[in-house]
Amino acid sequence: MKKKKVLIVSATYYENFSKTLEVFASKLLAREDIKYKLIKVPGVFEIPVVISRNIKKYDGFIALGCVIKGETPHFDFISQATTNAIMQLSIDSKKPIGNGIITALNKDQASKRSAKKGEEATKAVISVLFQ
Repeated sequence: MKKKKVLIVSATYYENFSKTLEVFASKLLAREDIKYKLIKVPGVFEIPVVISRNIKKYDGFIALGCVIKGETPHFDFISQATTNAIMQLSIDSKKPIGNGIITALNKDQASKRSAKKGEEATKAVISVLFQ
């Protein structure tokens, strides 16, 4: 069987959370002997375009990052647009894209979720890759 390749696209806007997400995702991929590459982007809004550009090169994708609610509706627009774009890319390409983007009301929530979210998104991609 051909070895699977996964692209991790990680938004660095909240770099401390992104690093944690990346560590858990990459450890799981390595443990499962899945080849992967990491590309960093400034924010979560840039994740779908990078996945789109690489859609034919990889078997699966993991989107990592963090969006924290502020005082404006920006949080809602960015979160919804990114989630919709990721879902549409996955459906159109018929390839799994794990959504490891944390949406939190504050940094404390984001911190608590950052360890599990990267691993959960990676497990989802692995599950679909081997069906």
